[in-house]
Amino acid sequence: MQSDTDKLTIKHIKWLIWLYFWLLIFEGTFRKWILPQYSDLLLVVRDPVVVAIYVLALKAKVFPRNGYILWLGIIGALSWIVSLIVLEPYLSLKPLILVTGYGFRSNFVHLPLIFVIGKIFDLDDVKKLGWWVLLCLIPMAVLLAIQFNAAPDAFINRTAGIGETQQITAGGGKIRPPGTFSFVSGVIFYAALAAAYLLYGSLTRGFYRNWLLFSAGLALVVTIGVSGSRSVLLAVLVVISSLLAIIFIRPKAMNQFGRNLLIAVVVVLIVTRLPVFKEGVQILSDRFTDTAEAEETSIAGGLIARMFSGFTEAFQLMPQAPIGGYGLGIGTNGGAKFLTGRSVFLLCEGEWGRVVLESGPILGLAYLFWRTLLTVKLGLLSFRKLTQGEIFPIMFFAAGFISLLNGQFGQPTNLGFAVFVCGLCLAFMNKEPAESETKLLEPERRPRRDTARRSRYAERLHHSSATPRNSDDSFDR
Repeated sequence: MQSDTDKLTIKHIKWLIWLYFWLLIFEGTFRKWILPQYSDLLLVVRDPVVVAIYVLALKAKVFPRNGYILWLGIIGALSWIVSLIVLEPYLSLKPLILVTGYGFRSNFVHLPLIFVIGKIFDLDDVKKLGWWVLLCLIPMAVLLAIQFNAAPDAFINRTAGIGETQQITAGGGKIRPPGTFSFVSGVIFYAALAAAYLLYGSLTRGFYRNWLLFSAGLALVVTIGVSGSRSVLLAVLVVISSLLAIIFIRPKAMNQFGRNLLIAVVVVLIVTRLPVFKEGVQILSDRFTDTAEAEETSIAGGLIARMFSGFTEAFQLMPQAPIGGYGLGIGTNGGAKFLTGRSVFLLCEGEWGRVVLESGPILGLAYLFWRTLLTVKLGLLSFRKLTQGEIFPIMFFAAGFISLLNGQFGQPTNLGFAVFVCGLCLAFMNKEPAESETKLLEPERRPRRDTARRSRYAERLHHSSATPRNSDDSFDR
C-alpha cells in the first residue's frame, strides 16, 4: 500500500514527465526564436527535470531496480572513469569535465527514465498525451508548410543560436523544415509517434474523436509531403508496417480501420491537390532518385542500405579505436562545441561508430549490446501483448525501436524521443488495461428482441399454466 505522501510524490513525478514532454517539443522554439543567446544552455534544459524525477522516484520507492539499470550504471561509471584517464593528459580540468560529462549524460543519464515512465504512467496518461500529440500535429503541419515555402535565410527558418548557419537543404532552393524543433530530426520522431497514435485510434473504438483522427491524418500527410526528408517517410512506413503483424495475429482489429479507409483515401486526395504538397513530394521524389542513381542501386535498396549502414560502420571502425577509446563526448556535437567552438562531428556521424570510437571496443560494444538487448526485450514484450489482444505496444515499439537502437543520443531531441516513446510503450505493457479502453473493434452486437409480444391476457394465461422451472435446468446454464 502506498502512503498519501508517496501518492502525492508520484503525482509530482507525473507533472515532471509532462514537463519533460513539453520541453522536448518546444525547446527548439526557445533556442531558435525566443532565447537564441542561451541556446547552448537550453540544449540541456531537460537534464534538471530528469534529475528531479529520479530524486522523487527514489523518495517514493518507485525508481527501477533491475538488471538493466544495474548494468547501465556499471558500464556508465567505467566509461566515464576510463575517459577521464584517457583525456586527462590533453585537456585542462574544465573542458575535461564538460566534454566527458556531456558524453556521460548523452549515453547514460536519460535512459533510466524509460523504466520510470513505464512504472509511473497509467493508460489514462498515455491516452491524454496522445490527444495532445495529435492536436499539436495540426499547427505543426501548418508551420512546416510555411517554413518550406519561406526562403532558407528567413527568420522562421533560422537555426539554434545566434550564428549565420542555415537549416539542412532539401533541394530546389528549399530547406528541410524543422517545425518547433532545432533540426528536422525532431520532425522524424514526432511523425512516427503521431502515426502510432493515429493507427491505434483508427483501430480502437472510442479512443479518440473522429474529427481529431481525420484532422491529424491530414496533417501527417502534409508533414511527410513538405518534410523534404526521406527519414520522415521511412519512420512513418515502419510504424505502418506494424499492421502486418496485427493482420496475422489479430485480424479482427482491422474492422474499424477498413471502415475508415475510404475517408482516409478522400483526405489524401484532397491533400494531393495542395500546391505546397505537390512541390514537396516532387523534391522528396528527386532526392530518392538522385541518391539511388549516385549509389547505383534501387530506391528500396538505398533505403535498406541507409538503415543498416549505421550498424556496419561500428565494426569497420573498430580496428581504429584505442582500447580505451578517445573519450566520452568527443564524438558529440555538444562535446565538439566545448573543444572547438563549433558543432561538428569530430569522429563520425553514425551513432554506433561514435560509441565505439569514444568508449573503445570493449566498453563501447558493451553499451551497444545493452541498447540492443533492451530493444529486443521491448520487441518480444510487444509481440506477446499482441498475441493477448493488445495492439498498442507493437505500434509504439515500431515508432521507437530505431531511435533506441541506433538514434544519435548526442543530439538531445533524438535522445528525448527515444526515451519517451519507449517509456510509453513500456507503460502500456506494464498495466492491465480496462476493457472499455482497449477492446478491439468488432461489429456491434445488438440485443435480441422477441419476435412476438404476448397480450396481457395471454401472458396471464401462460403464467397460470406454466410450471415453475428449476434453476438447475439446462436452459439456465
